[in-house]
Amino acid sequence: MNYKNFPMVPRVIFGRGSFNQLNEIIAPKRLSMDAPFIYLVDDVFKSNSWLTSRILLSYDDRIIYISTEEEPKTTQVDNLVEDIILSTKERPSGIIGIGGGSMLDIAKAVAIMLTNEGETKSYQGWDLVKNPGLYHVGIPTLSGTGAEVSRTTVLTGPEKKLGINSDYTPFDQVLLDPELTRSVPREQWFYTGMDCFIHSVESLQGTYLNAFSKSYGEMAFDLCKEVFLNDTDLSKEEAEDKLMMASWHGGMSIVYSQVGIAHAMSYGLSYVLGIKHGIGNCIVFDQLEEFYPKGVALFKAMKKKQGIQLPKGVCTDLNEEQMDAMIDMALRLEPLWENALGKNWRRKISSKQLKQLYLKM
Repeated sequence: MNYKNFPMVPRVIFGRGSFNQLNEIIAPKRLSMDAPFIYLVDDVFKSNSWLTSRILLSYDDRIIYISTEEEPKTTQVDNLVEDIILSTKERPSGIIGIGGGSMLDIAKAVAIMLTNEGETKSYQGWDLVKNPGLYHVGIPTLSGTGAEVSRTTVLTGPEKKLGINSDYTPFDQVLLDPELTRSVPREQWFYTGMDCFIHSVESLQGTYLNAFSKSYGEMAFDLCKEVFLNDTDLSKEEAEDKLMMASWHGGMSIVYSQVGIAHAMSYGLSYVLGIKHGIGNCIVFDQLEEFYPKGVALFKAMKKKQGIQLPKGVCTDLNEEQMDAMIDMALRLEPLWENALGKNWRRKISSKQLKQLYLKM
């Protein structure tokens, strides 16, 4: 049997206030005065001097603020790469992504596309990247997506929503500072945390499960229960610390396995309706009792305890063409279905079943 030899993030620093060490961490990686560091920062921090004032720019270093109102697109990455190439004297020393999962995915994709020819859409898939990307650093300001540790980026292209899944995608350095998550709105905190919980459920119940992914999945699962169901409420700091570690473990749990039905179907929601990944996963998972009975029961208990109301009727007004596009997008993600239902998954799920599930959402 051939076992996959996956790369992991080689360097990680964890701790409250560790963001202050960013400059000393990246300084040895500077290639020259004309090779800047490019900071890709979620534009919610544009007026947040508490964070931005601690980014120390030298020489031609530059901050590019990016809106993550919409899911990341391949064309967005292409435009950023062109802008960086035209505005720098030499190839940058590195890309530093600061933000939630969308921002981290954009940073990973930009680092790859600065060293690989062509358009980003050509690299959507598994192991299509030929050259190592630029040195890239991930600094999450949300906990749950696992983007800080995964070997994929989630991008919407002209024809599909699919990541650049490669050995060159993972960050070279990750900085985990739970303090950076302190201003996350409550609903977003829940939706992103549930992304992590769903990672663990889909990994633990998948046919790809092994001792490696199981150990990480169980840790993420237990930490999410502590954060979202604990009757003796944790302090805000404890919850931030635990959820950041849950995110890391949830991401690790799918490195050597895979996600499942909720992710496949939420990709469809995102591709057709532009629904963001975290809330999309929640909308889908809420209807998947048939496939993940225990996980969905726990999810509903967490939703009730946290006072979260999910949007209703998001697929009600879809026309036939939109519904077909959503179903087609979901079914393209074959590894996710195989993990969820086994090698004969096509016999166990149909377009008609998916349509019935979507219409409940």
